[in-house]
Amino acid sequence: MSSKSYFDEPGDGGGKLSKKAKDSPFMVVGLAGFVAAGLIGAYKYRHRGTMSTSVFLMQLRVAAQGTVVGCLTLGLAYTMYNQYIVKKPKEDKFIQLKL
Repeated sequence: MSSKSYFDEPGDGGGKLSKKAKDSPFMVVGLAGFVAAGLIGAYKYRHRGTMSTSVFLMQLRVAAQGTVVGCLTLGLAYTMYNQYIVKKPKEDKFIQLKL
């Protein structure tokens, strides 16, 4: 077995989740939108009228997936804007000697 663990260690305290949130904040926003779409869908399920359950769930699935894909697309556009338009200078890892 490999000593590498893909799960949080007992004393980690959610360090992996906070690191992932710092790396890609739009993913966290997308997941929150997915949960919100699910909760709103569960609430509206009682007031769907004459719509069949399968059609309602299909529309709910499309709304939830659209929320996640939209947030990830915004995150990608933001990253591309920062890398290619703003062009932040990278720090050199090598020491430059002045002669």
